[in-house]
Amino acid sequence: MTPDKPLPITKRMVWEAYQLVAENGKAAGVDGQSLDEFAQDLGNNLYKLWNRMASGSYLPPAVKRAEIPKANGGIRPLGIPTVADRVAQMVVKQYLEPGLDRVFDPDSYGYRPGKSAHLAIEQTRKRC
Repeated sequence: MTPDKPLPITKRMVWEAYQLVAENGKAAGVDGQSLDEFAQDLGNNLYKLWNRMASGSYLPPAVKRAEIPKANGGIRPLGIPTVADRVAQMVVKQYLEPGLDRVFDPDSYGYRPGKSAHLAIEQTRKRC
């Protein structure tokens, strides 16, 4: 990290976050840029993202709304962030999650790595 960058975000963190994002869905966000298109200028795209995040000037773009049909005939809205924003979100997740996870109670199952609603139900059945 250089002294002119106030936030502890390294280029390596952005690269590792991109690799994790690249393993998942390839849908384009509101900017229309797919994961494959993002990868065509990968070095420049990751550098710009790192520069904005590390300097504290990153602002997430709007999220594309998609409607997913539900089994009962209804519709569920789904937000699709841009590829760059998915990478930014992953950087933050990878940075914050290890430290924050330690402060949660072991019986907290919501939105935690290695935890699920099914595990919560299983634990409840054991205790009842």
